[in-house]
Amino acid sequence: MPVLDPSELKGRRLGRVLTKLGKVTREQVHEALALQRTRKEPLGKLLVGLGYVDEITVDEALAGQAGMSMVHVGEMEIPDEVIQALPPETVTTYQVVPIEFDPRTRNLTIAMKSPDNFRAVDDLKLLMGFKVSAVVSPASEIDEVIRKRYANRGSSMQALYAEAGDSQALAALAGRGDSIDLESLKDAASDNKVVQLLNLVLLQAIRDKASDIHFEPFETEFKMRYRIDGVLYEMVPPPKHLAMPIVSRIKVMSKLDIAERRLPQDGRIELTVGEFPIDLRVAVLPTMFGESVVLRVLDRSNVQLSLDRIGLRDDDLLTVRALANKPNGIVIVTGPTGSGKTTTLYAALNELNTPDTKILTAEDPVEYDIDGLVQCQVNLDQELTFARLLRSFLRQDPDIILVGEIRDLETAQIAIQASLTGHLVFSTLHTNDAPSSILRLLDLGVEAFLLTATIEAIVAQRLVRRICVKCKEEYVPTEEQLMELSLRPAEVQGRTFFRGRGCDNCNRTGYRGRMALFEIMTMDDDMRELVIQQASTTVLRAEARRRGMRTLRESGLLAIFEGQTTIDEVVRETIVEE
Repeated sequence: MPVLDPSELKGRRLGRVLTKLGKVTREQVHEALALQRTRKEPLGKLLVGLGYVDEITVDEALAGQAGMSMVHVGEMEIPDEVIQALPPETVTTYQVVPIEFDPRTRNLTIAMKSPDNFRAVDDLKLLMGFKVSAVVSPASEIDEVIRKRYANRGSSMQALYAEAGDSQALAALAGRGDSIDLESLKDAASDNKVVQLLNLVLLQAIRDKASDIHFEPFETEFKMRYRIDGVLYEMVPPPKHLAMPIVSRIKVMSKLDIAERRLPQDGRIELTVGEFPIDLRVAVLPTMFGESVVLRVLDRSNVQLSLDRIGLRDDDLLTVRALANKPNGIVIVTGPTGSGKTTTLYAALNELNTPDTKILTAEDPVEYDIDGLVQCQVNLDQELTFARLLRSFLRQDPDIILVGEIRDLETAQIAIQASLTGHLVFSTLHTNDAPSSILRLLDLGVEAFLLTATIEAIVAQRLVRRICVKCKEEYVPTEEQLMELSLRPAEVQGRTFFRGRGCDNCNRTGYRGRMALFEIMTMDDDMRELVIQQASTTVLRAEARRRGMRTLRESGLLAIFEGQTTIDEVVRETIVEE
């Protein structure tokens, strides 16, 4: 077989690469191409089916096509120091094996299963700060090396803390407070132990489906916490003197200024973990004892951006779909921070996102970028407010507009103007339930007659944790627990209640994932009449319930009776109705 330089094969057609490698004849390639016209399968697969080549040969040709060499890691003696260049978590996440490493120049060569896995190269450059080059190796051989060399080498947090504690360069930072020069800080931020430690924290957080990672400096310690399903859990804290190197490493990754320690900074880190794109939004805040950093994990693979996947009941789903298809008007989604309002609005927009509809969004900040939507970010430094963006939107010929939040009278007035001129407007508010949103808008100074002319519906929502399906069990609630829901034992006769026992699948919490509870108040002529009369929130709520509105607490009760969540969750997230 001729040994060819991959650069000679790069960009050539697969059939040509295989013939240059001497693996097939031109006649065999033409036979497969003739077959491809009827079978519509990849050429490599057809050649394997015809028995002319095996899958490893096709992989070799694909590697050559991408300008990469094919090696057999199964036949290589990889030294331990090279194996240790990448932590086990990184190796298993990206499915790569290090085969050469020079710690002095930080040049790393990795073997990977597919030449398409270019994001692994990019992420390792960003995460580890290496100069990465790649070759391709058969998948079975990479799996075998990972199994043999990495199986029992999981890096625990404590082990990494201990190794970082042994590092003289890092130990020299202890007790120096803020008096660390920039060069020492840069060196500490690129120290291999700090890099590995931060990677382990990020990968573990992403694997546990955490929504936020908190790094918090205090007088005597540096805390680390994850928020999973809306609840914060404390992790084993790293040594205090690692605070500045860890924060500096995050700043380097998110392209922030590591010399600036007195002002808040915001940045972004883009990763691909296990084929899924993940954005980390970085917020750095100076505090009394150093900089506090919060990373918001935006995992696009984890977000269900379709209306039938966000937890709407069948009747509510029909209502929301009908609202989303109205020609004009305002639909408001309300609830506290972190109650899933943005996800609900994105799900509605995703459904309306067709080639014949122009959708513009004004957000602060843009959470997920969605193809087909023209998304704009509020920038207060440049005085680009919601109101100013909205004004420009009306000159962009939109059909549907999303305003991230109605915060002031000016934004509310332009949203109303947009609605009156034939646009459908979606927005959010921060109120406790649907009826109290009317009072909030009146408080902002909006005229009652304008509200009645434009508002089509107000959707209030909350997120509650779902019971883990792996350890779900029946139980009988106490009278006190029932009283918290204003229920008497006689009213729940024959009903079954569930809870999670706690298992490895749910980190012993008994919960895994979250679901939304909804309260949808649609406006009709009678409700509009009450708004004109400036009726109180209590009167509005009573009338809406009479007209069939299901309150948040009632939605919660249905979720409990269906075994989806627990009494504690519903009591924590919803208020009792008068």
